[in-house]
Amino acid sequence: MKKIKLSRTSDSAGDSSAQVTGFYDHDTGSVQYLVADPQTSKAALIDVVMPFDHRSASTDNTSVDAILGFAETEGLEIEWILDTHPHADHLMASSYLKERLGCPNAIGAKVKDISKLWHEKYNMPDAFDPEQDFDHLFKDGDSFKIGTLDVKVMLSPGHTLGSITYVVGDDAAFVHDTFMQPDAGTSRADFPGGSADELYDSLQELLKLPDHTRLFIGHDYGTEFRKEPAWEATVQQHRRHNTHIGGGVSKEDFVALRTGRDKTLSLPDRMLHVLQMNLRAGKAPDPENDGNSYLKIPLNTF
Repeated sequence: MKKIKLSRTSDSAGDSSAQVTGFYDHDTGSVQYLVADPQTSKAALIDVVMPFDHRSASTDNTSVDAILGFAETEGLEIEWILDTHPHADHLMASSYLKERLGCPNAIGAKVKDISKLWHEKYNMPDAFDPEQDFDHLFKDGDSFKIGTLDVKVMLSPGHTLGSITYVVGDDAAFVHDTFMQPDAGTSRADFPGGSADELYDSLQELLKLPDHTRLFIGHDYGTEFRKEPAWEATVQQHRRHNTHIGGGVSKEDFVALRTGRDKTLSLPDRMLHVLQMNLRAGKAPDPENDGNSYLKIPLNTF
C-alpha cells in the first residue's frame, strides 16, 4: 500500500472550529485534508490525491481508500468532495471519491476558463466539460456548510487563474498553492493562466483573515533546515515570518522574486498527463474501441 504520512488532528477551541487531519503524499509533496465538524461528525475531503505513476501511466487507489478507512474509523460522514484547482503535479481523486461515496464534488467556477486554455494546449476542443464532471462550481463569495460549520469561498488566483480558498468555521482556511510554509515562502505562478502579480494580491487578501486563522497549504517539501514536512501555520506567523512576503514586502519586489524563482523550476513530471484528467474531475479519457483510455502529450510546447 502506498504510504501516507498522517498529521495529528489539529483542533482549535470554539464551537465554530474545524477539526482538521492532514495526510501527506510523499511522492508529490501534496497535503490532503479531512475536515470535520465536531458537533455533527459531518466532514469534507479537500485535494485528495489519486496516486499516478507517470512512468507506467498507472493509478493506485490504496492510499485514497486508507483515508476513507480513517474517516470511517473516526465515525465521520463525508458530505463534500472539494478541490481548490486543477492540480498540475498530482491526479485528483474527485471522480473516484464521488463514485465511492455518492456525495457531491466541487471546484472553482473559473475551471471553465482554465479548461479553455488547455483545450488549445492539447488541441482537444471538446475534451473538457467541468459543468458535467463537477456538481458545484463555486464563485468568489459563495458559501455552504460542513455540518454546522460555515464555509466561505474566496477566489485566490495566481498559481492558476481559478484557484479558490475554502475558509471553514472561524479559524481554518485551506489555501492550496498560494502560501508554502513560512520558511519556504510561496507557490509558483508560471503555469498557463498563472500570474505572480495576481498571486501577490491573493496573498494579501489571505493575510486579512484574523491573526489566529490556521492556514493549511497544498504542498511542502521541507527545507535545508527542516527535513520533516509541515503544512499548518497561522496568518500572524505568515505575516511576520513568511520568507517571500512577510514583514510588508512590496508587490514589485515580490513579483521580481517570484518570477525569478519560477524561471529556475522545471515542469512537474506528471503535469501533462494528469491535467487531461483533472479537468474532468480526475476521470480518464473515454475508452477507445479497444477498451483502453489514452493520454495525449503535446510535443515541444513547453
